[in-house]
Amino acid sequence: MDKASSHTSEDPEKVTHDSQSSRESPSPAPVVDPALDRRVWRKLDLFILPVVAIFYLLSFIDRSNIGNARVANLQKDLKMTNKQYSIALTVTYVPYIVAELPSNLLLKAVGPNLMLPTMLTLWGIVSTLQGVAHNYHALLVCRFFLGLFEGGVFPGLVLYLSLFYPRQQLQWRISAFFSAASISGAFSGLLAFGIINMDGIGGRPGWAWIFILEGLFTFLFGLASYFILPRSPAHTRFLNQKEKEYVIYKLKEDGATGKNESIDAFSWREVGMAFRLPQVWMLAIAFFFDGTILYGLAYFTPSIIQGLGFTASRAQLMSVPPFAAAFVVSMIGAYISDRYRCRGFLSIFSSILCIIGFGMFLGSTKHHIQYASLFFSITGTYLAAPTLSTWSANNATPYTRRATAIAIGFIMTNSGGILATWLLGSLSAAPRYILATRVLLAFSVLMAVFCAANTWYLWDQNKKKKVIRETSSIDKEEPGLGDLSAWFEYAL
Repeated sequence: MDKASSHTSEDPEKVTHDSQSSRESPSPAPVVDPALDRRVWRKLDLFILPVVAIFYLLSFIDRSNIGNARVANLQKDLKMTNKQYSIALTVTYVPYIVAELPSNLLLKAVGPNLMLPTMLTLWGIVSTLQGVAHNYHALLVCRFFLGLFEGGVFPGLVLYLSLFYPRQQLQWRISAFFSAASISGAFSGLLAFGIINMDGIGGRPGWAWIFILEGLFTFLFGLASYFILPRSPAHTRFLNQKEKEYVIYKLKEDGATGKNESIDAFSWREVGMAFRLPQVWMLAIAFFFDGTILYGLAYFTPSIIQGLGFTASRAQLMSVPPFAAAFVVSMIGAYISDRYRCRGFLSIFSSILCIIGFGMFLGSTKHHIQYASLFFSITGTYLAAPTLSTWSANNATPYTRRATAIAIGFIMTNSGGILATWLLGSLSAAPRYILATRVLLAFSVLMAVFCAANTWYLWDQNKKKKVIRETSSIDKEEPGLGDLSAWFEYAL
């Protein structure tokens, strides 16, 4: 069965059956009903996506609002050097990276409906405590535990959505929640602009209130999410039995779930298999480059804009438009990627946007051109991240292999985040950030190269698989191959 060519989210009427689909799901396929198809995905979009988007919005705000607090005199009040500020950011990423793989492997066993809200609630508490930190060392402790509790969130959310949506419907949904990151860049700037006016209230500086108010909201939403996040399609209260069966059937048909529960269960063999997949490592390298760019801009955009001659409060406001543009472009890109199945080409295009942006910033000393460059670089990196995430989730199966592949990508992303904190924080002087811009420009080029290489590799593998399908039958194939099966077509 040629999944990617014969099963599409846009054309459910063309569902076909063969020996593999029969072997995966012995029960007959649900009667094709376009109205049922539309109703099921609409319900999931209405009940699942908003919650997931708010999760990631709060995650990104609570991790990156230290950049807004820095502009509002956090660094000055806590008597921190640039090096100490970079250390504070780095400390966040060490436990963050360590937590990602075990968190993803535990997600299904513990239950995402319990594990994700618990992480949200705990990091909300820690984020709030940053607002009462009186010195550098107290801030370091908070940043460590913030990273520990947040580490599994993004890979966990990607994995969680892959339990509900077929592969070719996944990027729009991942972009919908990841766009919360670009919204957070805009929203955080607006919030910070208003909150810093609370300077002095309760004896706390304005930057402290940024942490306290935003952290409290995260904590309260974490408590509420225990009651609204379903464990799996089979446990959704808003779907009737017919709708649940339809979702489960579509996931099996698409290859997004394993053939049976024993294959979908945890296996150390599948963890090891993920580490042996070439596409995982080509994307992991691209994840590293994009992570460096993404977190560099997330943490330092307010400081970069302030370096263009704007006041602290004005810099908060001026950071809004580039992130708003990134949100619009990422949603358009997600639609195109799902509709035309072009993850690789969209990843390359996003890299080109970054190249243009950093080239403009490096090549000009005019402030309006440097500011305009952010519209390209921020948009490029916020378009690349959900595309790479979807691409990674699409091309690894069964569940444990996919969970591991996703975690590897995000470990590399956050390793790039560590580099970003030093590149723009200590190794490259404001306001021009010449060394950092050169590195980020080079990373943008390399990201395009590795995305192109991965596209070619997957295309070549699909061509070889097609030959096998034409000369053999699925009954002769060894079971348990997952994405290595000739009947699993890689998403390009």
